[in-house]
Amino acid sequence: MTTYFRILVAAITLSVAGLSSCKKAYESEPLGQQISPEIAFDPHDSAGVYAMRYLLTTYTEALPNNHNRIGNSYLDAASDDAISSQSGIPEVQKIVTGAYTSVATNGDNVWSKYYTAIRDATVFSVNINRVPMKELLPNGKSARAAYRSEARFLRAFLYFELIKRYGGVPLLGDTIRGLNDNIQLPRSSFADCVTFIVNECNDIKDSLRTADMVNATTYGRITKGAAMALKAKVLLYAASPLYNGGNIDPANPLTGYLSADNNRWKLAADAAKELIDLGAYNLMPSFTSVFITQAKPVGTNTETIFWRQNGTNTSVETNNGPVGFSSAGANGLTSPTQNLVDAFTTDQGKTITDISSNYNPNDLYSHRDPRLANTIFYNGAMWLNRAVETFEGGQDKPGGTLQQTKTSYYMRKFMGNFEAVNGSPVYSNTVHDFIYFRYAEVLLNYAEALNEFSGPSTGVYQVIYDLRKRAGIIAGANNNYGVAAGLTKDEMRKIIQNERHVELAFEEHRFFDIRRSKIAGDVFAKPLKGLTIQKSSGGQINYNPVNVLTPVFRNPQMYFYPIPYNEVIKNSQMVQNPQW
Repeated sequence: MTTYFRILVAAITLSVAGLSSCKKAYESEPLGQQISPEIAFDPHDSAGVYAMRYLLTTYTEALPNNHNRIGNSYLDAASDDAISSQSGIPEVQKIVTGAYTSVATNGDNVWSKYYTAIRDATVFSVNINRVPMKELLPNGKSARAAYRSEARFLRAFLYFELIKRYGGVPLLGDTIRGLNDNIQLPRSSFADCVTFIVNECNDIKDSLRTADMVNATTYGRITKGAAMALKAKVLLYAASPLYNGGNIDPANPLTGYLSADNNRWKLAADAAKELIDLGAYNLMPSFTSVFITQAKPVGTNTETIFWRQNGTNTSVETNNGPVGFSSAGANGLTSPTQNLVDAFTTDQGKTITDISSNYNPNDLYSHRDPRLANTIFYNGAMWLNRAVETFEGGQDKPGGTLQQTKTSYYMRKFMGNFEAVNGSPVYSNTVHDFIYFRYAEVLLNYAEALNEFSGPSTGVYQVIYDLRKRAGIIAGANNNYGVAAGLTKDEMRKIIQNERHVELAFEEHRFFDIRRSKIAGDVFAKPLKGLTIQKSSGGQINYNPVNVLTPVFRNPQMYFYPIPYNEVIKNSQMVQNPQW
């Protein structure tokens, strides 16, 4: 467990009766504030001990652990990346098949939870100046100001998480409402929400710690880089087709801008470039090491910008590993689709449909982008010193009632690198932080925004080159990593979208990317596919594509979640989203 979370657990333990283990710090449904503002913001508490307990509890409220978050599934299993391996109708399957309403909300309904955390963040930011904290940052600036900015960041982050699901939402500002106050508040426009978040990021960034100020004691705290990354991402979404000229309800300011403005892409590109030019972050040499290495100074990870610390454990492996490794713990909860597998290029950077590529339809996984093997377990992939067997009757697809892959694939991403010990497959504790912002995404955000604003410039190409080089794709004679010269904006857009698809798989991007880009209708018009793999007595492998799930996307209704019905009926000013 990291130093930061040791402090978090110790702080909460002191203030909450009966909280006796670090497990509580990672609960997906936090207990909420267990300390009153009167105690937390005591003007005589010069060290700010109680205030810090309040802030650290707000961190746990605000930051979701996105590993197997929705009924033990990744949100990506509600996109074309995967399906849940669970029987029945899992919560995540209800999302991808449209089996939810404003009354029977889906498993990703975060409205109430996030507004609770927003209120607590506001309570802290409004009241912290009552506490005479004397602590200074390494640069001599007030630590109290940094803590206040951390709370404001958490609030802005949560507003962003809300607007990308619901569109414009009520902005509460710094007003702390009680039970007897007026809560009949209207939704703010999408534009006003974006402006609020961007202004918050601008206001707080210079009072936050910079990455080089973080030490073992303050490890995990929100930094200037996180505020800059949030700003860049919000502006990218704001410039995207769903909101910027493609509003599903053209006269409705809640679901997007009322008119298109191509300059919004420039604002997004400039914000991402500002973070790139900060020089505080770099791509890790190894793709897999990004997800199992802690950031500096505790570890050597130069790529992570903002993340939730989950400690070291074996939860990802146990939840998602191939089921044949039962002695190590393996529940196979996530079944990646053939749709995702097919998105990975060859090791030459060419699509598998390119007739000039070295793709072999009889040997599906050879000569492929190395990120495929680091993201997905396929038949024949090595794991714990044996080949994964997802052919019918194989150790990892035995049939019967055992929960197992429905597609002949298992998720590999985020898992450690293990070997069998004394002939027995075992896992060892591995870092399983969930990264919200990392440098690779910032590069992709920059490339996308720049391409949309002014076309495929040298800077756009360089981002793709850098990511493919890190992935291990062959440079080729022209050092272009399979990316043809002279592409049009539309052609480069497809490459960037696909690069996001494979680079950011299972990181909660694909679900929202296909919506903000307004391609969800096309994506979900196709069935989600897997394989049935037959192995003959002579060892011959035959791959047979099969449809495993038919998604439902009601266009344009499902570009946004419905506002929860109980919020609408108790607030006469709460306007429901279109067609809900």
